[in-house]
Amino acid sequence: MSALYAWLRRHPKLVDGVLAFPLAFGGLVPDIAFHRYLMIPVTLCLTLPLILRRTHPVGAFGTAVTAGAVQVAADIRISMPDFAIVILLYTLAAYTSRRTSVAGLAVCLTGSLTEAARLPLPPNLHALTRLVAGSLMFAGPSLIAWVLGDSMRYRRAYYANLEERAARLERDRDAQAQIAAAAERARIARELHDVVAHNVSVMVVQADGAAYAMGSDPHRVREALTAISATGRQALTEMRVLLGVLRKTDDAGQPALTPVPGLAQLDELLDQTRAAGLAVSCTVQGPVQPLPVGIALTAYRIVQESLTNTRKHGGLGASARVQLRHAADSLELTITDDGLGAAAVCDGAGHGLAGMRERAALYGGSVQARPLPGRGFQVSARLPLSTATATAAPAASPAASQADRTDSSGTVLWPTIAAAAGEAGPL
Repeated sequence: MSALYAWLRRHPKLVDGVLAFPLAFGGLVPDIAFHRYLMIPVTLCLTLPLILRRTHPVGAFGTAVTAGAVQVAADIRISMPDFAIVILLYTLAAYTSRRTSVAGLAVCLTGSLTEAARLPLPPNLHALTRLVAGSLMFAGPSLIAWVLGDSMRYRRAYYANLEERAARLERDRDAQAQIAAAAERARIARELHDVVAHNVSVMVVQADGAAYAMGSDPHRVREALTAISATGRQALTEMRVLLGVLRKTDDAGQPALTPVPGLAQLDELLDQTRAAGLAVSCTVQGPVQPLPVGIALTAYRIVQESLTNTRKHGGLGASARVQLRHAADSLELTITDDGLGAAAVCDGAGHGLAGMRERAALYGGSVQARPLPGRGFQVSARLPLSTATATAAPAASPAASQADRTDSSGTVLWPTIAAAAGEAGPL
């Protein structure tokens, strides 16, 4: 039925033509049968405007009323085509302003009173009774048609207002989602700065110092160190471009340099979660290996956000399990809870899953979240390590034979940096 209604709405003239046909037929047949040929144009002017009643309501009503006036002036009794005026009055009230429709109602009531005054009724009735009876007979349908049309106009305006509000709310929701995504990207940009800027800057300083201090070393070493320096500067440039893209709406704020969490702080996170009332367990599979700081931060944030969602939506008595699997080329995380799952009530204001996916995508990873059958929810993430390992290995190999100490972040400190600074001057 919905398809039929949609087709009828797409073809309004065809529907109104079907409505006009019986009225025209009911008027033309008597006109031809009784040789009232002058009434044929009047009948057509009364009925044919019905076809255009939705697209041109004022013009269609005016044409029909003019034909009705000619009918009254020619002293021709009311016939079946005159019901078209009532239909056109309803259309006028439904599709135009109230001022216009009230004017049309006044015209119809005037014509009704005129027709009622010459209505043939029994002569023994009082004149006032004749007028009231005629008015009810002719003015009643006009009043009913106007009331129905005016209520339809009001309902149509009400539904249009509801649709406009729904569209505005949807636009506001999309705008809020974009603002939240931009804020999340800006936060990721600040943490990228914390992760990358220190190590890359140290690499550039160490490479420059080694290049100046290795004057007696072979030419190949100098070229290698120069390449390290150029790579570090290029990495800094690319990082600034990336941060500029991510923080294009956060230019006014300064990045807050804070300690970057990683999997080493996972025990503290779990303790905080247990202290908040959520029972959580953690298992680690596979040989534990050193992770790039960005990968460790992403894994920490995924676990943190998943446990936060469990506390918010899991319900009373929910518990969670965290599983880390160290593979040769990836880090796999699975966070499962036994909370409400798909039955949880969502307020629509959270963007945690989007933030997790954005973080994982920065390192070529993926995040999947789904409710479990019955109860529970599961977040699975895979963070590849091959790219980070491949890029880190060439830079570390030239320095491996000469490094004798590292700092707290694992950065190699050259033993000749002080001498290099003394010979070459300030860097």
